Amino acid sequence: MLVLIPISLHSARVVVLTLATTIPIVAVGELAAQNPTTVEPASAAWNTPRVLELIGRATSQRQSTAISEDLKTYRADARGYVYFFVDRPNEEEPVLVKADQVAIDVLWGAPNSTRQTIVGRRDEELLPTNIRYHLDHLTVVQDDFGDFIRLGDGDEVEAVLHPVAPSAPDTYDFQLADSLRLMHSDGATEVRVYEVLVRPRNFDFPGFVGAIYLDRDRAAIVRMNFSFTPASYVDDYLDYIRISLDNSLWMGAHWLPYRQEMEIRREIPYFDFQAGSIIRGRFEIGPYDFNETLSPSLFAGRTVQSVSPAQQRDFAFERGLFDDLAETGGLGTSPKLEGVQDQVRAVVESEVMSGLAPVRFHGSQISDFARYNRAEGVFVGGGITLRAPGGFTIRGTGGYAFGRSLASGTLTLNGSHTGVSPVIAAYWDVMSDIGGHPGSTRLGNTISSAAGARDYLDPYYRRGATVMLSLRPDAALSVATRFEDHRSARDVVSDGPDTGFRPVRSIDEGTMVSVSVQAKTEVRPGATVRTMVTGGRLADSNYAVITADADWQLEDAERRWSLLTSVSAGLQNADAPAQSLFLLGGRHTLMGHGYRLFVGQAYWLARVEGTIPIRAPWLGLRAFTALGSTYLGGATPPVAWQARDSNGLRGSVGLGLSIGWDTVRIDVGRAVWGTGWEAMLSVAPEFRSWM
Repeated sequence: MLVLIPISLHSARVVVLTLATTIPIVAVGELAAQNPTTVEPASAAWNTPRVLELIGRATSQRQSTAISEDLKTYRADARGYVYFFVDRPNEEEPVLVKADQVAIDVLWGAPNSTRQTIVGRRDEELLPTNIRYHLDHLTVVQDDFGDFIRLGDGDEVEAVLHPVAPSAPDTYDFQLADSLRLMHSDGATEVRVYEVLVRPRNFDFPGFVGAIYLDRDRAAIVRMNFSFTPASYVDDYLDYIRISLDNSLWMGAHWLPYRQEMEIRREIPYFDFQAGSIIRGRFEIGPYDFNETLSPSLFAGRTVQSVSPAQQRDFAFERGLFDDLAETGGLGTSPKLEGVQDQVRAVVESEVMSGLAPVRFHGSQISDFARYNRAEGVFVGGGITLRAPGGFTIRGTGGYAFGRSLASGTLTLNGSHTGVSPVIAAYWDVMSDIGGHPGSTRLGNTISSAAGARDYLDPYYRRGATVMLSLRPDAALSVATRFEDHRSARDVVSDGPDTGFRPVRSIDEGTMVSVSVQAKTEVRPGATVRTMVTGGRLADSNYAVITADADWQLEDAERRWSLLTSVSAGLQNADAPAQSLFLLGGRHTLMGHGYRLFVGQAYWLARVEGTIPIRAPWLGLRAFTALGSTYLGGATPPVAWQARDSNGLRGSVGLGLSIGWDTVRIDVGRAVWGTGWEAMLSVAPEFRSWM
């Protein structure tokens, strides 16, 4: 069983199809000019006689497969993984909540009898959840969905007409987009595949959107990449469903299930918190045994059954529960499902392809609605999200700071497009924090400010606009241009000099123009390096800033321990503005030292932290150590900052507790090359942006 790389004859796109056969196959190809009559170009009209004739052949082929003389029965093994995540679109990776591994015994008998038996299943919860999967999330598709596509036992998609069902030409438009030539290793037997784009004629009704790949000789389905129109979704919580089905060639004539992937994303219907849940499944089917004598009783009763829970737990899986994540590159969407997204968008560029309400209330984090700090006093706000045609999302937020007696707001346009995704933002008096390493979430800062006059922000205000372009699918490279006016904040809640709050640090005010280039590289599984280079001008001074950070997450396969190593560093020239200086000390950097006591135009910080479960998942023991330094050089921070060069190495060591699936942490740290103790309550890093 080999991977085939088909060569496109008429399109600049390279499509990778994974096929299998009983004899090895390799791929070869020729240029379109050598065979110009095989297919129409991608710019061809929809519903040409040629493509409709091909769809007619595919329909006939599907109807005749069940009565083939040489295929009476088959039996196959299926192995799969199903993951449940929570995600935020602006974060690098979703948060894994639950992982399931499934083993299935798959049977088929002519003309259309099927049976799947779940013979093995195991799971692990990494965060508390009560999710229960529909059966079709835990099983495979044996017949390319039949004439009507149904998902989630009808709770997700009820009855979407298949694109090669008998009445499909009355419902769908078709376009012949590409021709792919594949050859067996003997160099004599050729497999040719056509890519056919499919879109519904009326997007106001349930429908299939995507592409099907058809074997040229038999017009059998080789692959299906697709999603659905918003009207297809029964559940109001559904954002989208993406599916990729690959078939393999057996006995030289039959295309049977080989690999299947599905992703289902949900959000709150009328509230955009920029957070959702994802169910993602990946199954592989095979090898096959053909024409065994299967008793009709095997197909009696329900089409999906399972052995006892004890037998499922005792099943000897060939791979580990998290092996698939390690081999496929982590928690991000697979390239194949990303390809489905791109293909759907190319077919229906101007349509809104989400099942969520087009207009929703919006807030990106809890503190967008209410917060308190010394620079704003009490702040209340909210926002609205609008999903626009063409893959664009418009978000507007606004609020009022009672301490300043001033309003602030943002307007953001996000695009989700093949290749490059644009973000355009305009904002007025948004509050930012200097220092580079946040000392607290804004929700945590609200609690500490209101309860104990401990404000961990060093705020200033920005007015202006940003245009950013990110390379998809994983934003590995982005370029941002900013035009902003920077203004210092002030303490608006204290009555006099005897306040318990730290002084608000001033900045270099003026109009700033800058360009930033940010790159992200995964050097190995679990290890990521991010770099950013910024050049700009503030008032009459040119400046440049370079920052880099890397982290490496290690975890025992049995989850007996976890270890995170992180390193960050930065450098800027002497003319860089005060708000770009680097600050270290205290929370999340060098515990035990004064909060943001050390300042520099260059710095580095290394941190190692590990956790050992004591009573999983409720309680774990943490240990950490950090080492770093700042270098002030020729820069002079404002006198009122009360910050200084670290004068060499500074460090900290400490112990802590991990509580409730490692979502809450209590740490106590001691300064090294300094004096002082510090206690800190915090949430896990993956949840800080929610606060």
